[in-house]
Amino acid sequence: MQQALHARSSLEVDLRLGLANGELFAHYQAVVDPQGKVHGVEALARWNHPERGAISPMEFIPLAEQTGLILPLGQLILRAACEQLVRWAASTKTAHLSMAVNVSARQFRQADFVDQLRELLERSGAEPTRLKLELTESLVLDNVADTIAKMHAIKLLGVTFSMDDFGTGYSSLSYLTRLPLDQLKIDRIFVADVLTNRADAAISRTIMTLAHSMGLEVVAEGVETQAQQDFLVAEGCDQFQGYLFSEPLPLAKLEAYL
Repeated sequence: MQQALHARSSLEVDLRLGLANGELFAHYQAVVDPQGKVHGVEALARWNHPERGAISPMEFIPLAEQTGLILPLGQLILRAACEQLVRWAASTKTAHLSMAVNVSARQFRQADFVDQLRELLERSGAEPTRLKLELTESLVLDNVADTIAKMHAIKLLGVTFSMDDFGTGYSSLSYLTRLPLDQLKIDRIFVADVLTNRADAAISRTIMTLAHSMGLEVVAEGVETQAQQDFLVAEGCDQFQGYLFSEPLPLAKLEAYL
């Protein structure tokens, strides 16, 4: 236990220094349609430690959540996303791309989060309709009234919303109809076994039917094989994200892929 506490404390110190020294940055994973055309990307936080090299997000994101460092980290990724949207807007090749950014519960619950977002959009000059905030089910259901009010305020800025990891939580359909969502994302745990597990296939179909009946787009996460994509296309899935198309890439490699 002492060793675990020491390791956690050491990593927290390194994370604070890493944020201050510019060691954390965004990689981008493509989101494609059934024909393989890239419609947008998801910005994902990455950390290149000067001594330990690349550190898994599975290791540093939970720590950032627990320590409150998710606030400067989340702001860093949001700012990088907006600045990149501005650069892409200058080219006809990339002007159509959208940018999805995960927003943590701690970040979203800040009393001035809407004001922060408005200021960032105005300062960067990013087109708000190209920015998509991804929220989890647990975040949305934690305080429904506050969430709905804040989402509507953000929608007035022009920003869109996606519900990430849909199907893994305990969503109430009555709440779902009240949320100003634009997209649902089928979690990778269902996609992974969609060809071999009848329950996962049924859940995936149900999510697609539900989303389309509400006028929402559907993105399947974690698509790794052509057979998985073929099944999802046949069931009406709109867009796809996963290693079949592209891993999360640094900007230069992503733009070469485009």
